Amino acid sequence: MLIEYYFIGLIVGFLFYELTGISAGGVIAPAYFALFLFFPERIAVTIGIALLVWLILGQLSQHLIIYGRRRLLIAMVLGFTLKIVIEYVFGSAINFNLEIHSIGYIIPGLIANEMSRQKVVPTLCAITIVTALVSLIIMVIR
Repeated sequence: MLIEYYFIGLIVGFLFYELTGISAGGVIAPAYFALFLFFPERIAVTIGIALLVWLILGQLSQHLIIYGRRRLLIAMVLGFTLKIVIEYVFGSAINFNLEIHSIGYIIPGLIANEMSRQKVVPTLCAITIVTALVSLIIMVIR
């Protein structure tokens, strides 16, 4: 079942990119979002972390030369680090029963990299559209 999500997500994301020229936050992000569609809090936390990484990348790019693979690596390391820090801070807070988790360790960094490459709104719109299409296709298949 997971392979269906990944395969359909890759195909739909690729076709969307070819038709519009807008990437849906990396090649695997829409498939993961479709997989976690019934956990909106995880999607929200993932997008929140991606936005934080995007803001940090923007600040770093004013002082460093960040582009291409370097930007991707920095985005993924920042996303990974922020995910761990946020889950540790909220997970260990006393009398705080809300669990805050994002989707994966790499997904926020991939989304932030695309946000810095093609802007925030087009990236989030593309993720939403491709995630919806993947979910609909999975529903039809089942």
